[in-house]
Formats: sequence, C-alpha cells, structure tokens
Amino acid sequence: MRGLNMIVLAKQVPDTRNVGKDAMKADGTVNRSALKAIINPEDLLALEQALQLKDRYPGSKVTVVTMGPVRAANILRNAIFRGANQGVLITDKKFAGSDTLATSYVLSLAIKKLAPFDIVLCGRQAIDGDTAQVGPQVAENLGIPQITYAYEIPELTDESITVRRRLPNGVETLQGPFPILLTVHGSAPPCRSQNAKRIMKYKHACTPSELSHEREDYIKMHDTRHYLDLFEWNVDDLKAEEEYLGLSGSPTKVNKVNSIVFKAKESKVLEPSEAEIDGLMAELIDQNNIG
Repeated sequence: MRGLNMIVLAKQVPDTRNVGKDAMKADGTVNRSALKAIINPEDLLALEQALQLKDRYPGSKVTVVTMGPVRAANILRNAIFRGANQGVLITDKKFAGSDTLATSYVLSLAIKKLAPFDIVLCGRQAIDGDTAQVGPQVAENLGIPQITYAYEIPELTDESITVRRRLPNGVETLQGPFPILLTVHGSAPPCRSQNAKRIMKYKHACTPSELSHEREDYIKMHDTRHYLDLFEWNVDDLKAEEEYLGLSGSPTKVNKVNSIVFKAKESKVLEPSEAEIDGLMAELIDQNNIG
C-alpha cells in the first residue's frame, strides 16, 4: 500500500461548557473573544484517524487546515505536536461571519490548492453550531464521494477505502474510491496526547503574521528551520470570489438572540435522613417535576 496524502479540517471553537452572557454579539454571531478557544472535539477524533493511517502506511502525510483569525494557529501547533506534518491557516477579515455554506466554499478552495490528495477528514459536527453540514458541503464542492459518521477504517487498497460508520440502529460498512471525504463520529477512538519531543521541536512553529511580530533573532531562526513554517492563505491566495464570503455569502441569518440566565427562586436544605428525602420526592411528584 502506498503512502497517503491526507487533509484534516479542524476548527477552533469556543468552549461551550463555559458560556456566559457575552457569548453572542448583537448581529447573532459568536463572540469568540469572550470565550476560551479549543479544538473542536470531533475534529480531534478525525486527526487521530489520519494519524493511525499514517502509522500504518509509511510515507503518508497529514496536513491540518483551519479557518479563522490568526490565533487559530494554536490548533495547528497542537495538531503538529500530536503527529501532523504541516498546518495551513486560512485567515482574512473578509471571511468573518461565514455560515456553513461560505465556510465550505473557502475550505474547498484550500483543499484544491493542496491537491492531489487521497482523504479529507473532519469531525461530524462542531460544538458551536451542531449543523454537521460543513463536511458534506465540502465534498459536494470538490465533487468527491463522502462517508459520514465514520468511526473505524479497517481496510485500504490503492484504489479504495473501507469504513465502518455508526448509525442510530447499528453499524454499517461501506467502501468508497479515492479521493474521498470522511466525517468522523464521536464514538471513534480518542486522539493521542501531544508528544514531548515534537513539542520541543515544533514549539516555535508559527505563521507569517505571527512571525512579523517577533524579534529579529527569532526571525533568523525561522530562516534556517523551514519545518517551523505554518502556511497562511488569504482571499487572494485562494482566488476566492468575494460574493461567496463572509456575511454577504451566508444565506443563514440569525433574527434574534436571547440571553437566558436561569435563577433559583428558592432553596431548601435537607437533613441527611430517609424521611427528608422521601418527603422531597413526594413533593416533586406532586408538582409533576418528576413522574
């Protein structure tokens, strides 16, 4: 089996476990500066699938692509620390406010720029939108087959891939030709930890935008260590048509955002006894809170 050229789409998302009142802007978009940023969990699972294939087939290459502000380069370094070969940051102010349609358009242009490729992998969905649309839309834009809800890749040949996918009522095994796009289900194996040796080797990896703010000696170090370079592409690099970008290229519109904060109206302190607990249960049943 030959080496594979794999592309993993990863998204920097807000940590939805810590959503506060400032999580949304007035225009209905996410206020990402107010929330801690993490790698979308299912994208990490997609990365692990790619790294497992890289381990199985010598000569394989894993490129991680992310779209977002300059700070999204953090997840590229995170992926490289785990075993990815290189990272690409797609960033431009003109991408701001993109919905899934505009996002998939931009990502498909980046993937075409990285061609030829065998497999594109991404998480089933992102925790900040939960649409599960970007992966399938990218496949449609590229005109390649797709297999969704993948959790295991048991077999490959030079021409095709066999994938097991998780469905609500069981497991399905499918086969598809290269090139192909896979979206990875949350039941897939967790991603490996960051490797200490790779952290030491690649900790200074950065994009041109990040490098422009560094000291002269840091820049000189990069001139002699090109493996530290993270690619950075904008609208012009991708030759993107601006009418399909950002808010203007996004048919999805948010009409209204309500900030809901739950407050306890009253509280009750119970003694640690069976009688107190039985009394509380009877009260909850009477109020139809539980049945």
